[in-house]
Amino acid sequence: MNHRSYLAIALPLTLSTITTPLLGAVDTAVVGHLPNPAYLGGVAVGTIIFNTMYWLFGFLRVSTSGFAAQALGANDEKQGMFAFTRPFLLAIAVGLFFILLQGPIEMASLALIGPGDDVRQYASDYFTIRIWGMPFTLMNYVILGWLMGMSKIKVSLMLQVFMNIMNIVLDLLFVTVFAWGVSGVAIATLLSEVTACFIGLFFIVRALPGIQIPSWRNLFDPLSFKKMMAVNRDLFIRTLCLLMVFNIFTAKGASYGTEVLAANAVLIQIHYIMAYFFDGLANASSILAGKAIGSNDRSLFKRTIRLSWQWGILSSLLIAGSYFVGNSWIISFFTSTPSVVDLATIYSPWLLLFPLSASVGIVFYGVFTGATQAGPVRNSMVYSLLVFLLALYLLIPEFQNHGVWLAFILFSLGRSVFLVLYIPQLSRKLFPKRSVEFEDNRMG
Repeated sequence: MNHRSYLAIALPLTLSTITTPLLGAVDTAVVGHLPNPAYLGGVAVGTIIFNTMYWLFGFLRVSTSGFAAQALGANDEKQGMFAFTRPFLLAIAVGLFFILLQGPIEMASLALIGPGDDVRQYASDYFTIRIWGMPFTLMNYVILGWLMGMSKIKVSLMLQVFMNIMNIVLDLLFVTVFAWGVSGVAIATLLSEVTACFIGLFFIVRALPGIQIPSWRNLFDPLSFKKMMAVNRDLFIRTLCLLMVFNIFTAKGASYGTEVLAANAVLIQIHYIMAYFFDGLANASSILAGKAIGSNDRSLFKRTIRLSWQWGILSSLLIAGSYFVGNSWIISFFTSTPSVVDLATIYSPWLLLFPLSASVGIVFYGVFTGATQAGPVRNSMVYSLLVFLLALYLLIPEFQNHGVWLAFILFSLGRSVFLVLYIPQLSRKLFPKRSVEFEDNRMG
C-alpha cells in the first residue's frame, strides 16, 4: 500500500462523500437568493433538525462499512450478507419510528432552537415534508456503507452524484419555476432520497447473486448481534455529542438575531463541505483498516496509520489554502443578501482554522471505525464536548458570536488530540506483541 494506492481509494470516496452535504448546501443556496432572510433561516433550522435525526443514526453507515470491510478482508460472503441485512432492518424500524413521532419531534426541536415566528413557520413547512424520507435516508446510509466497505466505490459514487444532481434540478424547478419556496426545497430533497434508495437496492441485489437470505436465527445470532450493537452504541453516543455541539451552536447564533443565524448557517454549510473532504479520506482509511484486520495483516494496518497521518495533514493545508483564496466567492454562492454576506465575511476567518484543527481527528475516526473499535471514538468526543461547553461559558460573555466560533474550533481541535492519544492502545489491542513475535519466530 503506497500513496498512489491510497489515493486510488480515497479520491473517488471523497467525491462520493462530498455530495452528502450538497443536499443541505444546495437547499441553502437556492433559498439564500430569495429576498427574505427568513427563508434561509427556515431551511437552516429545518436542516439542523434533520441533521440531528440523521446524524444520530449515522452509525448505520459507519459501522456497516467497517463490518463489510472486515468481511471482504476475510473473504467471507456470508458475513458480508449479515453486514448488510442486520443494519438494514434496523434502519427501517428506526425510520418508521420517527415518522410516528414526527409531531412531538417537531415541537421539541423548534422549542429547543427557538427561532423567530417567521423562521419557525418556514422551518415547520420544511420539516413536515422531509420527515417522510426518514426511512429511505437511513436505508441509504446502510446501502452506501455496505458498498463502500465492499470497495464498490464507483457504484457508491454514482449513486450519490445521481441523488444530488436530481436534487439540484428539482430544487431549481420547484423554487425558481414553480415558486414553491421552502416547500419546494423539501419536496426536491425527499424525492431525491427516495429515488436513490431504490436504485441502491437494485445494486445491492446485483452484488449478492446466489447468496441465500439468512434465517432469523442466524441473522440475530447473539454474539454477532451484540458486537454490532456495542459498536453502534458507542457511535451513537459519539454522534449525540456532535449533534449537541451543532444544536447549541445554532441556538446561540439564533439568539443574536435572524441575520446572524443565517450567516452562521452559510458558514456551517461550508464547514460541512470541508469536513466531508476529510470524511472521504476517513472512508479510505476505514476500508484499509477493516481489510487489514479481516486478513490479519499487521503490515497493512501500519501503512494505513502512516498514510492517514500524511494525507490528513496535507489535505488540511490544501483546504485551508483554497478557502483563504476563494472565501468571498464561496459565501456569495450561498447568499446574495447584503447583510448576511457582510456578517458571514466577518466570521469567515474562523473557518480557516477548522481544517487545521479537525482533519487528523476525522481521518483517524475512519481507522477506528474500520477496526470496529468505537470506544475510543466515543470517549474522545465526550471529552471534546466538555471542552466546547467550558469554552462557551468562558467566551460568550466577552466575544458573543466570535466566542461561539472559537469554542467550536477548540472542540474540533479536541477531536483530533484526544483520538490520536488512543492510537498506540488500538495497535496493541488489534495486533498484540506476543502474537507478532510468535509469527516472526515461526517464519524465521
